[in-house]
Amino acid sequence: MAILKKSLSFMFILLFLAACNSNSETTGSNNNEENENNEQANIEGDLSFYTSQPDEDAQKLVDAFNGVYPDVNVEIFRSGTEEVVSKLLAENQAGEVQADVLLVADAVTYENLKSEDLLLPYKSEEASEIPEAFVDKDEMYTGTKIMATVLAVNTEKVTDLPDSWSVLTSEEAKEQSVMPSPLYSGAAAYNLGVLTRNDEFKWDFYNGLKANDVMITEGNGAVQQAVAAGEKSYGIIVDYLVARAKAEGSPIDLIYPNEGVPVITEPIAITKNTKNEAAAKAFVDFVLSEEGQQLAAEIGYTPIRKGIDAPEGLKTIEELKVLDADLSEMYKARESDKEQFSNLFGDH
Repeated sequence: MAILKKSLSFMFILLFLAACNSNSETTGSNNNEENENNEQANIEGDLSFYTSQPDEDAQKLVDAFNGVYPDVNVEIFRSGTEEVVSKLLAENQAGEVQADVLLVADAVTYENLKSEDLLLPYKSEEASEIPEAFVDKDEMYTGTKIMATVLAVNTEKVTDLPDSWSVLTSEEAKEQSVMPSPLYSGAAAYNLGVLTRNDEFKWDFYNGLKANDVMITEGNGAVQQAVAAGEKSYGIIVDYLVARAKAEGSPIDLIYPNEGVPVITEPIAITKNTKNEAAAKAFVDFVLSEEGQQLAAEIGYTPIRKGIDAPEGLKTIEELKVLDADLSEMYKARESDKEQFSNLFGDH
């Protein structure tokens, strides 16, 4: 009988300890969830988001962010990179910067904003999964995606697909090509800086485009529309727009020319005078997070975060032959480059 009592006592002790351990795990799990919910509940208020992304894509990003942070009211201002930056600089001159978060075309643009002391240093924990080359050494901005500028062709008008940028200066492309203006598009401004500093192109390439009566339009979206509609046979354009139109059934295709392609990363940054730093940092974290990068891929962009595949039809950074130039030199020469472009093509 004594042995039986001891056995029962031992069993009760084991059951008690197991119950305590289970309650501890449950409590710990609940505490973690509660802490996370409390952190999210503390992120609230207004957030002004300036971007050059297409309206629909910017709205999808904001909607997904609000799925995590419903108490943040995000106001979007959207235009071409050059106009977004002009607005920001004008606000700064007036002493009333409205933007909290900025997401526009290229690193050269952010180097200019750094020189104007307009950005807040912030290295997101999510940046550990972003290739180091795309994270600013001063932690002022971080790339969010990989966007290559490619050659677009209308497949109903061009049956023999080219493999070189030189097609744009050939007789067959006379009055049949279109490109975005570097006076409006940040990607086009970046391309101008890169190509004119590469020996295979330099200003000879742009002189050839001028001689071939290339059409200059505001942004990449207008290029995609002109080529898809058959108004032009060839276009200079960011890759994701072509892949998206092709997937939707347009008679358009993209080519990564043999010489290589310029690549922008559409960085994100927080303005120095943000009125809602907590929400701004949460927004940056979300864009760089696995969830945010998966969303970018679903929209049609090549994600910059490690371990997430590119959408069908697009190449990853590892697969690209990238054309680049010295960032500091391009930053210093951007305005003179645009002035030279204007002298050549007029004020488009």
